[in-house]
Amino acid sequence: MIRSIQAAQRLDSQGHPVVQVGLTTNKGTFRATVPSGASTGVDETIELRDKDSSAYGDKGVQKAVLNIELVIGPALVQSGLKVDTHQKTIDCFLNNLDGTHNKSKLGENAILGVSMACARAGAAHLDIPLYEFLRRESGVKKPFVMPVPFFNALNGGVHSGNKMAFQETMIAPVGASSFTEAVQMGSEVYQQLKKVIVKKFGPSG
Repeated sequence: MIRSIQAAQRLDSQGHPVVQVGLTTNKGTFRATVPSGASTGVDETIELRDKDSSAYGDKGVQKAVLNIELVIGPALVQSGLKVDTHQKTIDCFLNNLDGTHNKSKLGENAILGVSMACARAGAAHLDIPLYEFLRRESGVKKPFVMPVPFFNALNGGVHSGNKMAFQETMIAPVGASSFTEAVQMGSEVYQQLKKVIVKKFGPSG
């Protein structure tokens, strides 16, 4: 059973504020930090930002943090839902608590953070890895297959400030015989690509 839920504003690798959730059960405290993208599609859910120019250039997430601590946390604790058996019900509960089609009331960064923390706690309560917990929840059949890693090689649009038509150009080493070889292939292609670009267009800057 969920005992308490706390939240805090943290900074990601680019120095942008993101939401971190700490969910406590009798098994301990389980944390989740919500990633943030540089661009958002028109049909994506709303990442709640403070829009306060005096802090982090309008990008603070204190509103989302307060929504977790004052609205989502108390409601979820009071619901009595269990993290080990009620993940789907918890997600439906969070969506209904928001009540909007794009999660603009409480913020998708608040809702997703709590959902992720619940999943980590659920896996711990069942004493299974998180990937096995998610497999059971999704109904995916075994055996497990390691996914092909994708490597971001070239950026355009919002990510770079240039006029490239594509936002991301990815390397996918689909012919690799192992994950280790796939990582090596991705790294080597990336380094060679850099040499080709520098040779043709010169160094950047």
